Amino acid sequence: MKAVFDNRQRLHDPQHFMANGRTYPSPEAPERITRLMAGAQAAGCSFAAPQDAGPGPIAAVHSAEYLHFLQTIHARWQRIPDAGPEVIPNIHPATRGDNYPKSAVGQAGYHQADTACPIGAQTWTAAYWSAQCAITGADLVAGGERAVYVLSRPPGHHAFADLAGGFCFLNNSAIAAARLRGHGLRPAILDIDVHHGNGTQGIFYARDDVLTLSLHADPDRFYPFFWGGAQERGEGRGMGCNLNLPLPRGTDDAGYLEALKVALARIRAFGADAVVVALGLDAHVDDPFKGLAVTTEGFHAIAMEIAALDLPLVLVQEGGYVSDALGANLTAFLKGIA
Repeated sequence: MKAVFDNRQRLHDPQHFMANGRTYPSPEAPERITRLMAGAQAAGCSFAAPQDAGPGPIAAVHSAEYLHFLQTIHARWQRIPDAGPEVIPNIHPATRGDNYPKSAVGQAGYHQADTACPIGAQTWTAAYWSAQCAITGADLVAGGERAVYVLSRPPGHHAFADLAGGFCFLNNSAIAAARLRGHGLRPAILDIDVHHGNGTQGIFYARDDVLTLSLHADPDRFYPFFWGGAQERGEGRGMGCNLNLPLPRGTDDAGYLEALKVALARIRAFGADAVVVALGLDAHVDDPFKGLAVTTEGFHAIAMEIAALDLPLVLVQEGGYVSDALGANLTAFLKGIA
């Protein structure tokens, strides 16, 4: 299987992660790349660098205002007296229609949903090349490849059109789906990360040309909290084109596979001719976030069910954090696809 990665993705090295009023080292560390790459190579993947398609495919998903913010905010932040080394917001608007301030502090609050997405000096570079990997993966699938693994890091599925959050800056899975649309395909995005793909849902919520589906730990007591309920079905033209399958905490392989069957049936009903898999591996029983209890063997079984769709697949890496099982989980999944 072909795989895509750019070494500049290692440059994003967040130093802070705040949870429950305490600051910890970020679990979205560059070490994830080393473990994921080893897991992919063990499954027989051959890595190549992405092509640079420029900013256009990214701007097809994200607003120009937001992209300008990501590219410039760190330099502006450093002009604040006694500023910290990373851009971390401390105030947020009540709605997206509130005033858009000129202040770097105010704009950080507008464009960063939480404290899990600190912006450092190299964050834009890493996020840009992460997105370019997803674009190249989509191009390869549109060109005839049946499955391509995209090692996108930083991840993307919590990023809205103009809002970062949850370790995510550019929504790689959404960018890949939009690229497939540009090739004349009708894609579905199947998100199997332990967290709801709220940014992806938001980007396509009023559209009927991309089906979005997410299996995740029930957000009533799990991040991202405010999105991911089964009642969220889309709006306007997009009504019925979003499917959320929230799962009880601790759901095991059998429960997960049962819900997956519902998602796969919806993909068939939509008439998708390609699937972007938002490939979170953090549903594993030993992942630091402890949301679900999927085993390594379970990831293999999940992949085999997805492969049975017999559709071209862009496998875009989302979550899955540092644990001894991370590489093995990816190996098991990719072997199931193959």
